[in-house]
Amino acid sequence: MPDPVPSRTIVVTAAVIERDGAFLVTRRPDGVHLAGLWEFPGGKCEPGESHRSCLQREIHEELHADVHVRDEIFSVTHAYPDRVVELHFLRCELVGEPRAALGQEIRWVAREDLSALEFPPADAELIARLRSGRAAITGD
Repeated sequence: MPDPVPSRTIVVTAAVIERDGAFLVTRRPDGVHLAGLWEFPGGKCEPGESHRSCLQREIHEELHADVHVRDEIFSVTHAYPDRVVELHFLRCELVGEPRAALGQEIRWVAREDLSALEFPPADAELIARLRSGRAAITGD
């Protein structure tokens, strides 16, 4: 019997935050989709919520910090076996120091070290762009 087709697309935002040549990443906790993988912090948009508002809410909830959301770097739609994710990567500036509100691991990772961590498949193009320098992150 074939796998069921996902019923809807989940819209997700992710903050791409660079400081002193390193990017802020978090590790997905146990018990969630893609547990144990590293990701750019963010989360699911609520119905009617803008990408900017979603990212500000998620960063505040997960990291007890605020962000200034800048421009969208790019978006990608990825089909996992059980869901389809429309992922929007937005360049952000962190306000304050991040603290793990959900017990997740937090790291600052140098551009050249990003490929040493395991990220979800939907993040592959962003990782490639960041490693090659094709995604301008700093500056306005």
